[in-house]
Amino acid sequence: MPLGDGGVRGLDLRLAGMPVYEFECEECGNRFEELAPSEALGLACPACGSTQARRLLSPVSPPGRQPRGAGVRSGESQRREREAARGERLAETKRKRAAGDL
Repeated sequence: MPLGDGGVRGLDLRLAGMPVYEFECEECGNRFEELAPSEALGLACPACGSTQARRLLSPVSPPGRQPRGAGVRSGESQRREREAARGERLAETKRKRAAGDL
């Protein structure tokens, strides 16, 4: 919901277009993420306060591509997999009954 001061729920719209970069502190080795302009230099480390942080190159996902794996599957895909496995079990039971194994 837009606010009169140009922000959206406390977010300044000037910051909305800035990417999140990953940094590593040269002093303590702490890794942190920061919303910053691309030319940002000398960001302070949240752990030790040092301004000797370097920006890391982070891998990005192409637009529209979702990560894969069991932890990120949607409820719909989980339901389809469950139903498919149930159908396979039922078909196997029918085959065994027809063969006289049950």
